Amino acid sequence: MNRARNYRLLLASQLIGAFGDNAILAVILGQLTFQAQAGTITENQLGATNALYTSLLFIPYVLLAPLAGFVNDRHAKTRWLLGGNGLKVAGTLVAMLSVWHGAFWQGLGYLIVGIGACFYSPAKYGILPEIVPHGHLVKANGTIEFLTLVAILTGYIGGAMMIDVLPVATCYLILLALFSLALGLNACMAATPDHPELRIGRSMDEFFSNFGRLLQNRRLARVLCGTGLFWTCGAVIKMNFQPWGLEVLKLENNRQIALLGLWLTLGIMGGAMLAGQLHRVGDLRCTRRYGWLLAASIALMGCVEFFRDTGLIRGRLSVIGILLAVGGIAGLFLIPLNAALQSESDQSKLGKTIATQNFIDNLGMLGAGAIVFTGNQAGLTASGLFLLLSALVALVAVALKVPPGRGAHETPVPSAPTLAANHNGVRANPIRGGS
Repeated sequence: MNRARNYRLLLASQLIGAFGDNAILAVILGQLTFQAQAGTITENQLGATNALYTSLLFIPYVLLAPLAGFVNDRHAKTRWLLGGNGLKVAGTLVAMLSVWHGAFWQGLGYLIVGIGACFYSPAKYGILPEIVPHGHLVKANGTIEFLTLVAILTGYIGGAMMIDVLPVATCYLILLALFSLALGLNACMAATPDHPELRIGRSMDEFFSNFGRLLQNRRLARVLCGTGLFWTCGAVIKMNFQPWGLEVLKLENNRQIALLGLWLTLGIMGGAMLAGQLHRVGDLRCTRRYGWLLAASIALMGCVEFFRDTGLIRGRLSVIGILLAVGGIAGLFLIPLNAALQSESDQSKLGKTIATQNFIDNLGMLGAGAIVFTGNQAGLTASGLFLLLSALVALVAVALKVPPGRGAHETPVPSAPTLAANHNGVRANPIRGGS
C-alpha cells in the first residue's frame, strides 16, 4: 500500500516540480525580453545574459554529479526528493529578492534551484525499483518520462505567459507555491531504506574509473562525443531563440518565443520515433550523415533573415517547418547513439555509464553557454551564431566515424520510453529540460 501511494505521490510531485523548473527560467528570461524591447539592452547583451542565466542550471550537474549520485545511494531516496524540492523553495525565495535588490539575487536563486534539481533528479529515478514491482519498471520510467516532457513543454510556455501578463513578484509567488506543493507531496511519502555501508571514497573511485574505461573504448568514446554534441547543439539553439525570435522573426512576446521550443521538441520526438523504424541497435553507419544534415538544417535557421529579405520564404509556417526538420534530424542522430551506449556497455555498470553520459552531456551544455556568451561578446548576431554552430557541428561530425561494433544490427532500436529505462530505473533523458 505504501509503495503504491509513494508512486502516486512521486508522479504528482514530479509533474509539478518539473513544471516549476522550466517556468522559473521563462520568468527570468522573460524580463530580458522587456529590456530588449525597451532598448535598455542590445541584442548581444540579450544573448550573453540569456547564456549566463541558462548555464547556471548546468553548473551543479557538472560539479556535483558524483556527489549527488553518492548521497542518493547512501541515504533514503525520499530524503533527497525532499531535499531537492526544499532547495528549489529556498532558491525561489532568494530569486524573489531581485524584485527589490537587483538581478544578482535572481541569478543566485536560480543557481540554488539548479542545485536542488541536481540532487532531486537521481532520486526520482533511483527510487522507482524501491516502490514499483520489477515487471512494471519500464512502464514507470516511461510514465515519469512522459510527465517530465509534459512539464517541459507546458512549464516554459506557462512561465512565459505568466511573465507577459503578471508582475514579477506575483510570478515568483506562484512558483513558490508550486515548489512548496511538490515539497509537501514528497513529505507525505513513506521513507525508503538507506544504505549506511556505502562510502563516498569508493563511490567516487567507481565513477571516475568507469569514466576512464568508457573513454578508452574507441567506439563508446565516439558515441559519448555524439550525445554530447546533441546536447551542446540543443543548448545553443535554446539560448539563441530569444534574440533570434525578437530580432529576426520579430516576435512580440515571450509566449511566441517559447513556442519555438515547442516545434523543435515535437521534431525531436518525431525523429526519435522514426529512428526506431529505420535503425537497429548498434547500427551507427548514418551517424556522420545525420551530423552533416543537422549542420545544414541549423544553417537554414541562420539564413532565415536572408531568405525572408529575398522573398524565398514567407510567413511563420516556413520557420516552423525548419524547426521541425532540425528537431527531426536531431532525434535521428541521438536515439541510435543512446541505444548503442546502453546495449554495448557493461550491464553490471550501466547506472554508472548513464551517470558518465549525463556528466558529459551537461558539460557540453555548459560549453554551449560559453559559445553563446563568447559569440555575443564578439558581436555575432543571432543568425551569425546559428551559422557558427552549424560549422562546429559539421566539424565535429567529421570525427564521428564510429568503429563497427560486435553484435550490431540484431534488434530494432527500442521506442523512446523503453530506451529511457533499464533494470535499475536509470535513464538517459531524450529531451532535456527540468529535473
